[in-house]
Amino acid sequence: MEHTIVSASGFNAYFGKNHVVKNVNIEIPRNNVIAVMGPSGCGKTTFLRCINRMHELTPDATCDGKFLLDQKDIYEMHPIFVRLKVGMVFQRPNPFPNLSIYENVIAGYKLNGIKLPKADRDNVVEQSLTRAALWNEVKDSLHKKGTFLSGGQQQRLCIARAIAMEPEVLLLDEPTSALDPISTSGIEELLHELKASYTLIIVTHNMQQAARVSDRTAFFYMGELVEYDNTKKMFTNPADVRTQNYITGRFS
Repeated sequence: MEHTIVSASGFNAYFGKNHVVKNVNIEIPRNNVIAVMGPSGCGKTTFLRCINRMHELTPDATCDGKFLLDQKDIYEMHPIFVRLKVGMVFQRPNPFPNLSIYENVIAGYKLNGIKLPKADRDNVVEQSLTRAALWNEVKDSLHKKGTFLSGGQQQRLCIARAIAMEPEVLLLDEPTSALDPISTSGIEELLHELKASYTLIIVTHNMQQAARVSDRTAFFYMGELVEYDNTKKMFTNPADVRTQNYITGRFS
């Protein structure tokens, strides 16, 4: 029996009067990779940003319904606590430009006022970079700026920064769309490895990527969660004609 880590029931999100996520019900099991796909403007990124309460940072943004993390309502938790438990990696690699590689990895601790002895900081940096498959490439240049790295390395640095806080869930919003094919392949391999320790929820426009990396896929259309199922089943035998049309390229 798989343990559900994130679940939504009757969940809605709005920008002013614009209803962008409509009555979503979903259960996400621990240590799975979940792909969230659908055409532009269908509510994918908004849904993702609701999971770590970034949605509400936008003026006029509201939501209702239930969103649970480990059976606890995330909208009854302090947002900072939610964001410690639910890390996020964005579309474009965004290491802090003024910080070194080392400082980038432990930035979350600094921002949250968490003081660690140097030995612990060193340990967090090494472990996080190792998990992000970057340690061997940067261990001799930890005090150089993060922006000195290639695009793929910068994105892995951002993943290291997110997992340094030991979250349970990692949200990735089109994490390879700004990368070349070789870097993309490296990030996809990394997702397979990270699944052992985290639950990964990845928004992607790339259907081949969803098929390659995910255990389950959620298909959104016009703000609705149209279909959510085992990825292989959904790509070979979708239950809804709208999913079928999207997968076969009849609309995008």
